[in-house]
Amino acid sequence: MTETGATTSGRSDEEPVQVLMEALRTWTGRFGEFGRRFGAEAGMHVTDSDALIHVINAEDKGSPLTQSELSRRIGLSTGATSSLLNRLEGAGHLERRRERADRRVVTLRSTPAVHERVESFFADLGADLDRVMAAYPTEMVSQFGEAIQAMTAVMDRHLAKDA
Repeated sequence: MTETGATTSGRSDEEPVQVLMEALRTWTGRFGEFGRRFGAEAGMHVTDSDALIHVINAEDKGSPLTQSELSRRIGLSTGATSSLLNRLEGAGHLERRRERADRRVVTLRSTPAVHERVESFFADLGADLDRVMAAYPTEMVSQFGEAIQAMTAVMDRHLAKDA
């Protein structure tokens, strides 16, 4: 803030932005806790459940991950990621498939059994969140989604600089 109360961003009142940023930090922590609890219930180490959630989220977006993409996302070496994938595959949570024209590229896919387990674990939470979001106008939810995507893009750019 400057002496006039304006900020370097040009806003005269940063409180709503600060409240939003704190809410997003809290949301991120809670989201991580649900992932940890899912993993514990499924008998997985937190790193394994985190990796599995990344695999499922990428699948849900229509962009399944490769081992190297997953390795970058979770911050493990390729060797450690390979061991992690061996555990998840051995437990019946995921499969490695050769789905691309380049048969050397292996795509990670979650199994139907783990999808059922995830859906069961998160069903009540998802229904409650759907009810909360239904209270807001569609336009507001869309704008909020766009704002989060824009903030994520900024974070991705900064992370890429440090990679």
